Amino acid sequence: MDEKVRHEPDKGKIFVVSAPSGAGKTTLCTKILAEFPELAYSVSHTTRVPRIGEKDGIDYFFITENEFKRRIKQNLWAEWAQVHGNFYGTSMNFIEENIAKGNHLLLDIDVQGAKQFKQSFPESITIFIMPPSIDILEHRLKKRGSDSEEVVAKRLVNAAGEISQSAFYEHVIINDDLKKAQQEMEKIISQIRSGREQ
Repeated sequence: MDEKVRHEPDKGKIFVVSAPSGAGKTTLCTKILAEFPELAYSVSHTTRVPRIGEKDGIDYFFITENEFKRRIKQNLWAEWAQVHGNFYGTSMNFIEENIAKGNHLLLDIDVQGAKQFKQSFPESITIFIMPPSIDILEHRLKKRGSDSEEVVAKRLVNAAGEISQSAFYEHVIINDDLKKAQQEMEKIISQIRSGREQ
């Protein structure tokens, strides 16, 4: 019994990443997960219908609205939000079980979600991915070609609001050069994992 207690793993670290749409967050997170195999991606729950090619438990955990609301009442979400009529949330149990096992987690959530999450897990490390400028962000969003002018305009308004809250984050990375931004993010994660936080 004593031996078991002595060999319990250290608690895992939690990295919360936020960014405006088009800032390169998804690309950076994908590269970071490839670079750190011991870093697990925290899969969110949602009530929306799966898109073509999405798999339950990989892209999202897909659950009913009734089940989601039941978990709200039972305080089972570390953070949650309703977006465009659908609910999205991060399971409290999933986070607690993983960090208790010593697993490190990467979460990709918006500014409001990050603030909620920080209340549930104050030890989490917050990272904001900043576009070099609103003009460059607009260029990137238009270059995608997947959104109408109206949607792009809405995303830019949202981006300005999110950028104005970047001071909430412990680390801000300006993504003007993907390789440089990746190196900055790797340095933050490496230092915190090894207990050499700045």
